[in-house]
Amino acid sequence: MMITRRIVLYILLFTSLAMKAQESVNIQDSTTVAQDSIVKPWEQVMHERIDSLLSIDMLRTSQLGLLIWDLDADSALVAYNEQQTMRPASTMKLLTAITALDKLGGSYSLKTTLRYEGEIADSTLKGNLIVTGSMDPLFSREDMLAFVENIQMLGIDTIYGTLRADRSMKDEDLLGEGWCWDDDNPVLSPLVYNRKDNFLERLAQELQDAGIACVAPDSILEIKGKTKNLCTRSHTVDQLLVRMMKESDNLYAEALFYQLAKAAGHRPATAKQSATVIKQMITKLGLTPSNYRIADGSGLSLYNYVSAELMVRLLRYAYQHDNILTHLLPTLPVAGMDGTLEKRMQGTAAEGIVKAKTGTLSAVITLAGYTTAPNGHKLCFAIMNQGILSSNAARDFQDKLCIILCSSE
Repeated sequence: MMITRRIVLYILLFTSLAMKAQESVNIQDSTTVAQDSIVKPWEQVMHERIDSLLSIDMLRTSQLGLLIWDLDADSALVAYNEQQTMRPASTMKLLTAITALDKLGGSYSLKTTLRYEGEIADSTLKGNLIVTGSMDPLFSREDMLAFVENIQMLGIDTIYGTLRADRSMKDEDLLGEGWCWDDDNPVLSPLVYNRKDNFLERLAQELQDAGIACVAPDSILEIKGKTKNLCTRSHTVDQLLVRMMKESDNLYAEALFYQLAKAAGHRPATAKQSATVIKQMITKLGLTPSNYRIADGSGLSLYNYVSAELMVRLLRYAYQHDNILTHLLPTLPVAGMDGTLEKRMQGTAAEGIVKAKTGTLSAVITLAGYTTAPNGHKLCFAIMNQGILSSNAARDFQDKLCIILCSSE
C-alpha cells in the first residue's frame, strides 16, 4: 500500500514538472513570436539593406565614395570612403551653382551690350558698332533682333565702319583644361551665339536682312568722343540654372563658372581665378581646398577631383541658407519626372522625392542631391562610382540606394 502511494506521488510530481516545462516553452515561443512581430526602426532597416547592397560584385572591381547625411539630426547616416577624392563628372555643377548663388545671387545678370562710336548723319553711322559680351549662353535671335531694332530707331540704314567684338571679359581659351578632344565640348567665348563663336557674323547677317548696309571704310576711321550705349540684353543666374541643372548643359555651367572670376574683379577672367573663388567656398565649408582639384565648372575635365564629403558639406550648406536653397532646389532633376532623372526610379518610393544632380563620364557615374526619409527627415547624399565598366549597373546601384532611403517597408 505504501509503495502504491509513492508511485502515485512520483507520477503527480513528474506531471507537474512536465507541465511547468511546457509552460516555459510556450512562454519562450510567444516571446519569440512577439519579438519577430516587432517592426524594426526605419534607420535599422535602411542600414541592413544598404549593407547588403554594398556587397554586390560591381564594388569588388570598382570604387565607391558614399555619404548620406541626416539634415534634421545634422549627423551622418552612412559613410563609405567619403573622403576619397574622385572625379565628380557633372555633379561638379553643384559646386558651381551653389558657389554662384552664395557669391552672386540668383538675380545677378549676364549682360551683352551694343554700343557705337562716331557720328550719325543722313541715316549713316560714320563709326563702328561694338558688342561687349559676358558669355551669356541665353542670348538668342530675339536679343539679336532687339539690337537691330535699336539701330533702326536711330534712323540708320548705313554703317560706314566696322563691327567689333569686345571679348575682354575672359581669356582666349576656347576649351577647358583636361577636356577630351573628341567630346562635344562647348565653345568658351564671351560672345557665343547658338553655341558657336560666330556672333559678329550673325549680327552682320541680321543687319543685312533688315536693309542696313555695312560698308567697310577704305582706311581706319579717326573717331573722337566716347562710345554710346544702344542696347543691353541680359539674363539672370536663375534663368541659367534651370537648363544648367535639369539638362546638365555644360556651356551654361562654364558661363556661370567664369562669372565667379568676373564678379571678383578679374579681367580677363580665367578658369584658375574662378577656381579660386570655389576654393574660398570650400574653406567656408570647413574643409581644406588643397585636398581637391578644381579645373572647370561643368565637370567635363578629367582633372577635377572632389569627395563625397565635400559634396555633402556643400549640399548641407545650401540647405541651411534659404537664399541658396530656394533658387537651387527647383532646378534639380526630379526622379522619375524630369531632367536627367526623368527615366530613373519611375514607379518606386523615390519617384518625385529624390531631387539630385547626375554625372556621367567614361567609367564615372555620380549622383548627389536631396531626398526625404519615411520618418520625415530631410537627407542629402553623394554617391560617386568610379572605375566602372557598366554605366547601367552603376545607375541601377544608385537608384536602389535612393529607393532604400525613401522606402518605409
